[in-house]
Amino acid sequence: MIDLHSHTDRSDGTFTPSELVAEAVRVGVKSLAITDHDTFAGYDAALPLAREAGLELLCGIEVSTKFHGASVHLLGYFLNRPPSDELREWLRFLLDQRRDRNIRLIARLRELGLNITLEEVEVKGRTLTARPHFARVLMEKGYVKTIQEAFDVYLDESAQGYVQRHDVPMAEAIERIRAGGGISSLAHPVRVAKNHWSTLEKYVEELAKLGMDCVEAHHSDHSPEDVSFYTSLAARFKLGITGGSDFHGANKPNISLGTGIRGNLHIPADLLPNLRELAARS
Repeated sequence: MIDLHSHTDRSDGTFTPSELVAEAVRVGVKSLAITDHDTFAGYDAALPLAREAGLELLCGIEVSTKFHGASVHLLGYFLNRPPSDELREWLRFLLDQRRDRNIRLIARLRELGLNITLEEVEVKGRTLTARPHFARVLMEKGYVKTIQEAFDVYLDESAQGYVQRHDVPMAEAIERIRAGGGISSLAHPVRVAKNHWSTLEKYVEELAKLGMDCVEAHHSDHSPEDVSFYTSLAARFKLGITGGSDFHGANKPNISLGTGIRGNLHIPADLLPNLRELAARS
């Protein structure tokens, strides 16, 4: 069993790198990619632990990009060589942009009468402070009852407290990942263009022309019909296929590592060898 989409507490997951490695071993995941948002900190910390545990750990990243006016996530995988120093420096710039957004988000939430501070949120965020950490503080202070309610009322793009952060253009993110030694994949396409299939088809064609390498066909949020359609898109535009649970621990408690939501995730055994071959050609 493999899982190429997971998060640690170095971004918006709740498992430490050590806990994530232990969970992978417990459930029988043999090859795991850590794809934290904008940072390799979770992967770097987990690597020696994974080696000791006999787990194949793959280096990944998830980047928020701007594409056709919307926020679209891009995955990057470094299967044959480590990410370049230049890419790591660029990610530090993205983290700085996140902190600027967080300062503005605190100001907006306080305007709405919510008494929280950035220091409180950053205690939970560690390397990277993101909206799930804001949601947890709002819940702990009694402003909302659940993480989902925090997003619905205050933090989602359509909510009253939302503050836009700087998302890099998709074309730049694709090029940065490639120049940094990786291959790129469109993350959870079910969330792109509201999963309007004809629009999504045009988008994937455009992204392929920009140099994107893969589509994440297998994901916990994807129905069997979605998987079939995304797989057909990848074939049509000569793209590879990636897949993973998008595990976040307690921040997405319905998602299990390796198997998704109630066992709905089934990643083909040949997916990783095919990706390695694709990466070798890139």
